[in-house]
Amino acid sequence: MQTIVGGALPNIPWEDKPAGCTDVVWRSAKNPIIGRYAFEGSNSIFNSAVMPYDDGFIGIFRSDLKTRQQTLHLGRSKDGVNWEIEKELIDLICDDPEIATHGEGYDPRLCKIDDTYYITWCNQYHGPTIGIASTKDFKTFKQLENAFLPFNRNGVLFPRKIGGQYLMLSRPSDPGHTPFGDIFISESPDMIHWGKHRFVMGSKDGQNWESCKIGAGPIPIETSEGWLLFYHGVLNSCNGFTYSFGAALLDLEQPWKVKYRCKPYLLSPIELYETVGDVPNVTFPCAALTDTATGRIAIYYGCADSVVGLAYAQADELLDYIKRNA
Repeated sequence: MQTIVGGALPNIPWEDKPAGCTDVVWRSAKNPIIGRYAFEGSNSIFNSAVMPYDDGFIGIFRSDLKTRQQTLHLGRSKDGVNWEIEKELIDLICDDPEIATHGEGYDPRLCKIDDTYYITWCNQYHGPTIGIASTKDFKTFKQLENAFLPFNRNGVLFPRKIGGQYLMLSRPSDPGHTPFGDIFISESPDMIHWGKHRFVMGSKDGQNWESCKIGAGPIPIETSEGWLLFYHGVLNSCNGFTYSFGAALLDLEQPWKVKYRCKPYLLSPIELYETVGDVPNVTFPCAALTDTATGRIAIYYGCADSVVGLAYAQADELLDYIKRNA
C-alpha cells in the first residue's frame, strides 16, 4: 500500500468526499475558509503557509493591505479552519539592513527541518527573489541571506536534508508578471550558500493547463512512491492567465528526477471565489497537511488572489491517479 512518510495528525482538517464526486481532490464545503478582511486594513488574504504547531496549527499569511502593500502576518488556529490572524507584520530580525524586509513580502511557504521552522517567501531586493527566515518559537524570527539573485519566485524547501544538504525548489522569472517559468532545484550546506542547480521540469508545449509556466506549491510530501509535489500551472488563454494545480512524484534521493507527472490538473478555478477577485481564475496551492495514520491530505490554496480555500485528497487514491495518468 502506498503511504505517507511522517507523523500522525489526528486533528487534521477533513471532510469526506461528497457523494457523487469522482475527482481525487475535492473542495471544502466551508470555502473560502479565510475571507478578504481577516483584520482591519486588509484588502485580501491568500497564498499562505500553514503547519501543525503545539496542539493546533500555525501559519504565515500573505495579505495585500488596503495600501496595496504586500505583507506577512502570523496566524493561529485550533482546527485548521477557523483562524485568528494578527494585524501586525511579522517582525523579521536582520543583521544586515541592506536586505531587511521588515515583514514585507508575499507567497510564503513554511517548513520544519529538525527543530527549526523556516519561512521562504518572495521579497524585493532589486526585483523579486527568495527570502529565508528561521524561528524556533514563532516569537522571534531571524531573516537570513536571500537564497538567490533576482529574479526568482516560489522558493520551496524540502522537509529534510538529502545527501547531507538542504534542498530548495524555485522558479527563475523576470521582474514582472512572468510569461514563462520552469522549476529548478538547488542545494545548500548551511541555508546561506546555494548551488548545484538542476532542472526539474518545465511548462508543456501546446494549449494545455500548464503551457505557459509552472511553479512549486506546498512543501514536498515524502511518500513510499517518492516526493509528492503539488505545483501550479498556468494557461495563457485568450482572456488572460488561468492558474490550476496538479501533482508530480519526484525521486526520493535525486528529486530533480521526475518519476511521474500527472497530465490532467487536480483543481482548476471553477467556483465563484476562484474565478472572481483581484486576479481572476486562480487556484494557487501553498501548503499541505498530512496524517500518516489515515492517508488524509489537506491542501490550502489561494483563490483569485483574494481569499484562502481548502481542499482534500486521500493519499493512496491520489498516488494511484498520478501514476495512471502520467
